Amino acid sequence: MSNDLKPSRLSPRDILRVGAVGLRARRARVVLSALGIAIGIATMVAVVGLSESSRADLMARLDRLGTNLLTAEVGEDPLGKPVKLPENAVAMVERIGPVQHATATADIDARIRRSDLVPKERTAGVSAQAARTDLLSTLGGEVAKGAWLDRAGERLPATVLGAVAADRLGIARTGETIMMNDTRVVVVGILQPIELAPTLDRVALVGFPAAERYFGFDGHPTTVFERSTDASVEDVRAILARTISPGNEASVRVSRPSDALAAKAATDEGLTALMLGLGAVALLVGGVGVANTMVISVLERRQEIGLRRSLGATRSAIRLQFLTESLLLSALGGATGALLGAAATYGFARIQGWTPVVPPWSLAGGLAATLLIGVIAGLYPAIRASRVHPTVALNAT
Repeated sequence: MSNDLKPSRLSPRDILRVGAVGLRARRARVVLSALGIAIGIATMVAVVGLSESSRADLMARLDRLGTNLLTAEVGEDPLGKPVKLPENAVAMVERIGPVQHATATADIDARIRRSDLVPKERTAGVSAQAARTDLLSTLGGEVAKGAWLDRAGERLPATVLGAVAADRLGIARTGETIMMNDTRVVVVGILQPIELAPTLDRVALVGFPAAERYFGFDGHPTTVFERSTDASVEDVRAILARTISPGNEASVRVSRPSDALAAKAATDEGLTALMLGLGAVALLVGGVGVANTMVISVLERRQEIGLRRSLGATRSAIRLQFLTESLLLSALGGATGALLGAAATYGFARIQGWTPVVPPWSLAGGLAATLLIGVIAGLYPAIRASRVHPTVALNAT
């Protein structure tokens, strides 16, 4: 019979059981330590989820609104003097092959008041513009109440108010009248907010013929809107200014309204990175809490460690036990945090009217981060526990 006795090895199941017993014996401390991990992971998952949900909503809006809209606005000549776009600017733009739709608006000199009892100086921040009848279809806008200008309405003292303009003037329904200079104008429609042309939300729109007849409009547009095929947007953009104003294209400012929404997405990405950083800090603090819990656990359980060593437990078994406890503690916090983050994403996205999106990689990455934190936080306490001498541990009081 051989005298070489080999120490018994614990199975993975036994290791998990021993680690779980260590955690159950200190439940309050475990909950508080896991809470730090949970907050960090919940923050990171929620930030990624809300960012992806917002971006998905933005992409859906861009698909709905289209990214093929360009605007050309009047600017200044080299001497700094304001210039005018040609009266036939829309017709000139429509001659560009890929252009599908073109329309225009123009600033007009008209002070807008709720009634003739309001002083002319109090315009409520609402301006007036002339508009063509095809403006709404080109921009993809919608009427909230009433109707849009038609061929008859564009010649009459009738106006359609932007969403903000109606609110500032206190107009809640059509059929009411407002004053534009000294002319009483009937409100025939109120628009929904126009995302690709938000400046129109704050104006009162009248037809080109009515603007010429009642407000001395000279027929020169201020802004030209055009839509082309998606594939040709950049080509049209390159020639739009010189088509509208040959030889003086520098005085025409060409822009793509959807770029503003894309810029918003870029801004959101920067904010997401900041919030992820804050989540990482919270996760780091949670990891320190786990490490602190494990160190205290080693100090409190020196007799247990000594007893196990005396019964034949190897140093590696002791290290594995405490490392397993640290991993279980971190995994508990990570799983809880992932669920809380996903729930927060779902709830907030629903409130905002977005489609909730929680990328699977964010959940997997969060759990992986917690396990890494568990290994790092538990490594020193585990090594310290394995170095406790059995005799010293059993004599500890």
